[in-house]
Amino acid sequence: MSAITATDATIALDGTRKVRGNLTGGRIRLAMVIVALVFSIMAGRLVWLGSLEIDTSIEGQARDAIMASRPPILDRNGLEMAIDIRVPSLFAEPRRILDVDEATDALRTVLPDLDRAWLRDRLEGDRGFVWVARELTPGQQERILRLGIPGIDFVTESKRFYPGGPAVSHVMGAVNIDNVGIAGVEKHLDDDNLALLQDLGLARGNAMSPVELTIDMRIQNVLYDELGDALERYQAIAAAGAIMDVRTGEVIAMVSLPDFDPNAPATMLEEGSFNRMTAVKFEPGSTFKTITFAAALESGAISLNDSVDARFGVRFGRYTIDDFHGKHRVLSVPEVYKYSSNIGTIKMMQAMGKDNFQAFVDKMGFVGTPKIELPEVTNSTVPAKFSEVGAATISFGHGLSVTPLQMLNATASLVNGGYLMEATLFPRTAEEARARSRQVVSERTSDQIRYLMRLNALEGSGSRANRIADGYRWGGKTGTAEKVVDGRYSSENVTAFFASAFPLDDPQYAMFVLVDEPKAENEQSGRTAGWNAGEMSGRIVARAAPMLGIRPNTDPMVDAALVPAGLNL
Repeated sequence: MSAITATDATIALDGTRKVRGNLTGGRIRLAMVIVALVFSIMAGRLVWLGSLEIDTSIEGQARDAIMASRPPILDRNGLEMAIDIRVPSLFAEPRRILDVDEATDALRTVLPDLDRAWLRDRLEGDRGFVWVARELTPGQQERILRLGIPGIDFVTESKRFYPGGPAVSHVMGAVNIDNVGIAGVEKHLDDDNLALLQDLGLARGNAMSPVELTIDMRIQNVLYDELGDALERYQAIAAAGAIMDVRTGEVIAMVSLPDFDPNAPATMLEEGSFNRMTAVKFEPGSTFKTITFAAALESGAISLNDSVDARFGVRFGRYTIDDFHGKHRVLSVPEVYKYSSNIGTIKMMQAMGKDNFQAFVDKMGFVGTPKIELPEVTNSTVPAKFSEVGAATISFGHGLSVTPLQMLNATASLVNGGYLMEATLFPRTAEEARARSRQVVSERTSDQIRYLMRLNALEGSGSRANRIADGYRWGGKTGTAEKVVDGRYSSENVTAFFASAFPLDDPQYAMFVLVDEPKAENEQSGRTAGWNAGEMSGRIVARAAPMLGIRPNTDPMVDAALVPAGLNL
C-alpha cells in the first residue's frame, strides 16, 4: 500500500468543498424558483382579483338602497310612530372564501338555526355577494367577526321600528326585510314620494324631513283599548272604529281588530288581520237611516213636523217589511228616527222618489272606494239601478254594502254644515278642506240631523251610551245588520254599528264603530247595537273628549238650543 501524500489530501479536500458548494447553490436556486413561483401565483391572484368588476349590489339590490333610510313618521303631537334603527346584516363573497366547509361550520357556531346544506350552497361558487343572515344583533356581529373568515362581511341596514306596535298597525302598515313599504301608510309613502326623496339624495347620512300624520296617539290608544275590551266583553270575532275631525276630514284615530305587529310583518298573514274600516264592506243597517232622513229632508218632501203612518208593514208582493220593535201607530218624523222605524223610513224615501234617493246616495260618496292614503280599500256594492223594493230595503241599510269609512265620511258631512270631504291621514287646515269639499246638504238640513242624532242619544237607542258620555253632547244612530250565511240572512250572526258625533252643539268629531258577531254581555242585555257598539262609543267619548279639550256641560239649555226653530214638540 502506497502512502498518501499531503498534495493528494489537499486535492481531495478541495473536491469535496466544490461538490458541497455546488449542492448548496443548487438548493438556493431551487428555493428561489419556488419562492418566485409562489409570488407569481400570488401576483396572478391579485391581478385576477383586481380585474374583477366590483359588484355594488347584493343579490341585485344596490347597497345604497339597502343602507337608505326612511323618514321618521310622527303623530300630530310629534310622538314617534315609526323610526329607523341601524342593524348589521351578514353577507358573503363566495369567490373569496378559501375553505367552504370550514366557513360553514364556523358560522353555524354563531347562527345554529341556519341549515348547513343551505349555508354551504350559499358560500360555494364564484358569486360576488350573497345574503347569509339579515338584521342580526351587535353581539352576533362581534362573535362572527372574531371568527376571522375571509369573504364574510357586514353591511349596516335600516330596520323599521314602530314604538306603537299593534295599536296603530292598520294605519302604519309595515315594511319588508328590504325596508320597502308593503302596506298602510308605509306603502303609500313609497308609491307616492319616498322614491323621489331618495333620488334627491336624502338617504343614509342625510337628514330626512319627518312625515307628520293626523293620528293622535292618545286617542288611538283609547280607541284600541276600548275595541279590545269590546272583543272580550261581547265575545265578538272582530271590532273596528275611527274618529274624524269633521272640520278638516283628518282621521285622528283608526283601529281594526284583529291586528298585527308591524315589527314582525309576518303576523300580517294571520287570519282576520285586515283593516275593516277601509278594506271590508258591510250592510250598514239602521245607521243608514240617517242618510235617508237627510235625503228626504233636503229634498223638501218631508219636514220634521210631518207624521208618517207606521201602523202596518209595507208590502211588496208576497213580502211585508215591518219594524223590529214596532209602535204600530202614526209617528212623527223625529219619532221615526228615535224608534228606528223601517216602515216610517221607507215611506219617507217613497215620498221623495227612489230615483232621487239613488242620486243622493251617489252624491254622498257611497259608490266606489273610500278615498284615503291607504292602499287597503275596497269597492262598495250599490245597485246600479234601484228597484222599488231595493230602494225600500236600502233606505234602512240593507241591500247595499259600503265601507265603514264611507259611513264615517257621510256622518261627518251631515253634522259639519253639509260639506263632504275626503278622509285624510295627513294634516290640512279647515280652509284647505273646505276648498276641496262639496256641499251635499244645506246647513238647515245639517242642523236638523244634529237634532235627530242628539234626540236618539237622549231618548232612543243611544240613551245607554249617553249616560256614560254624560255632558259631552254626543249623539248618533245605531245599526244592527244580519249577516248573510249560506245565501240567507242569519238572525244569529249580526254586525252592530254606531255612527255618532260630538259635541253636537259645536260639531268637532265624528265616529263610526262596529262590533262583529257580538254576544249578549249578560242575561239582562241584548245583542243589538245599543248594548254593545253604542255603549262602547259612550266609553270612548268619555275618555277621549277631555283629551281633545272638550269640557262637559250638562246645562239643559245646550240641548234646547239644538231643537230646530218651528218644530212642533
